[in-house]
Amino acid sequence: MNVRPLGDKILVQRVEAEERTVSGIYLPESAKEKPQQAKVIRVGDGRELDNGQRAPFSVQEGDTVIIGKWGGTEIKIDQEEYMVMGEDEVLAIVD
Repeated sequence: MNVRPLGDKILVQRVEAEERTVSGIYLPESAKEKPQQAKVIRVGDGRELDNGQRAPFSVQEGDTVIIGKWGGTEIKIDQEEYMVMGEDEVLAIVD
């Protein structure tokens, strides 16, 4: 894969949704919600500031983050699903 996000964009891959509930009931594919955890795969160069410098990212490659259910743009690369989104669409970093 050779994808490099531009500016303040990041490339993430959603973490798989749980296949069963806490009580042990297995969920069909149609009943699963979109997972809100994702792994940061690549980051862009950063947002360009007024003085021409780049703002540093709050997230780094390899971080696990919380994202909104409907944010970003879904893309498919080598049969894998990814999302390209702005850093401002990341809600939190999971430690």
